[in-house]
Amino acid sequence: MSNAMFGAAQLEGEFDVDRLVAELVHLEATQWAKQRTFGESLEPTEETEADWRVLPLRSPEGRVDRTDPGGMGLVDYASTPWMEQAPYIASIVEALPTDVRAVRLMALGPGAEVSEHRDYPYGLPAGWVRLHIPLITNEEAVLTLDGVDYTWQPGTLWFGDFNRLHSVRNGGTERRVHLVIDSYVSRELLDLFPADFRESLRWSDVLVDRPEMPLGKAELHSMLADFALPGQFLYGEIGELHDAETADLEGRLRLDEDRLVLDVGGVPTASLVHIGEGEFRMTGGMMDRTLKVEPADGGLRVRFRRRHGSRTEEALRAAARPVG
Repeated sequence: MSNAMFGAAQLEGEFDVDRLVAELVHLEATQWAKQRTFGESLEPTEETEADWRVLPLRSPEGRVDRTDPGGMGLVDYASTPWMEQAPYIASIVEALPTDVRAVRLMALGPGAEVSEHRDYPYGLPAGWVRLHIPLITNEEAVLTLDGVDYTWQPGTLWFGDFNRLHSVRNGGTERRVHLVIDSYVSRELLDLFPADFRESLRWSDVLVDRPEMPLGKAELHSMLADFALPGQFLYGEIGELHDAETADLEGRLRLDEDRLVLDVGGVPTASLVHIGEGEFRMTGGMMDRTLKVEPADGGLRVRFRRRHGSRTEEALRAAARPVG
C-alpha cells in the first residue's frame, strides 16, 4: 500500500481514564489467564511463556476461557459476563462504527517482553484491524512496530498495523494494560483515521466488510453440495491457492437450521455468512477468503476466492448434489 510510512495512527476519540481504570480495578478479582493464539485446529494453542495475562470481554460464543483472538468457526463472537461488569468499556465498544470481533483486556507484567513477530492476517488489506486503548502504562513500556518505538498514552485510541514486524517490552515496575479490540474494516471506521493517513491510502487495497444478506431455507437448500476443496483455501496465504503440492480436501455444504455449514473431511469446520450473490465468508472470518456457489452446466460449482487488498486469486471446483 502507498501508506508505507504509517505503521500506526491515533484515531479520533479520547476516553475517561479514571472510569476505565475503575472498571479495571473492579475486574481484578476475575479469572485472568495467559494469552493464547488461535491455530488451524480451531482451538486455542498453548499459553504464552511471557507474563502476558488476558481477560476476554468479547470472545467466540462469549466463552470466558478464550484468551485468544479467535477466528473462523462454527460460532460467532459474543460478550462474556465480564463485559456486563464494565458498562463504560461496553459503551466504547458499542459506539465504534463497525462490527467488532474479540475484545480483551491485556496486561503485560513488569520486566516481561514479547519477541518480534507479525500477526497474520491483519491490516486494511486483510479486512480487519486491531485497535488499542491504553489504561495503564509507563515510559518503559514500549511497542516497537516496524522499527518505530511507541508508548501510547492512557485514554487514547490507536490503530497498529500488526501485520508488520513488532515486539513489546515492559521495562517498568508496573504492568502495562491495554484494551485491545479486533474489528472489521468499515468506511465509517476509516473516517476516524487522520486525514493524512486517509489521503495516503490506495483505496483499492482496502478490504471493506460487506453486511450479511440472509437467505431463505429454500435458496440455501439449493446450494447444498459435495466438492473438492483446495487444500490451501482455509489457512494458506494469498498466492498459495493453486499450490500443486497440497492435495484437495473433501468438502460438503449442508444445512443446519438457517445457515450453511462447511464440513471438511467430514468434520464441521465453519458456518457461513451470506454477503450477496451466492458468496459466503466464514463465521468469525474475514472478507479475505470467501466461497461462492453458482450454477454451471446444469449443476453447481464452487468458486474459492482469496483476497489481500487488490490482489485476488480464484479456484473453481465442480460440485455435486449430496447423496442422502
